Formats: sequence, structure tokens, C-alpha cells
Amino acid sequence: MKQKTCSACGKELKGRSDKRFCDLHCKSTYHYRRSLEEAPRFYNKVDNQLKLNRKILKQYNKAGKATVRASLIKEDGFNPNYFTHYWKNNKEDVYLFVYEYGFLKKNEHGVEKYILIKWQDYMEK
Repeated sequence: MKQKTCSACGKELKGRSDKRFCDLHCKSTYHYRRSLEEAPRFYNKVDNQLKLNRKILKQYNKAGKATVRASLIKEDGFNPNYFTHYWKNNKEDVYLFVYEYGFLKKNEHGVEKYILIKWQDYMEK
């Protein structure tokens, strides 16, 4: 009968015939190392970008409404293609939101800008 070894550290295993790891630490280490080798999942990429977008919008919109050059927030890693929902105002402007922080792309005198707002209760309707 072939001796089995721990998949993480290589020590000889004792006990059940289907045992793969010598303890919980080795099991955790093995799976952690494996996850680092795999390409990030699509869900993780989207979730990370949404979190970054929210952080950036929050940083530039302290007062509840602000206007900022698009190039400035894009340099920080903002990607307008990632948002959670949208809201259309009476003027038919469509604000894209990342959770409670919204943005509207505007072009003023050839300069691309974003109008930043924060979600309000009246937008629920």
C-alpha cells in the first residue's frame, strides 16, 4: 500500500485512507495558494471595480453635489462602465449610480466632466 502525504507540506499522513491534509492549517494554506494561482473570477473583478468607483465618487463628492473633470477621476481608476443602477430626472438626464453615489457625463466646451450627486429619497419614485 502506497503511503499518502499531505498535499500542502508533504508530511506522511496517518488516519483515514481519504485524508489529504495533516491539519486545518495545511488545508487552508493549500487552498489559499491555489486561489492565488487562479485567474481572478469575473465576479471579483466587477465587485472590486464597483468598490473602487464608490470610493472615488465619495472622495470627490463631499457636499452632495459636485462637478469634476472626467480625466481627474479616471486617473484614480474610476471606470464609468461599472455601476449598480440608474435614475432619470425630469429633464431626461440619466444618472448612473454606484450604490448611493451617482454621476452624469457632460461635455462642457470640449471638456468631459462628471456631475456627481448623492442618492436622495425622492429618487425612489
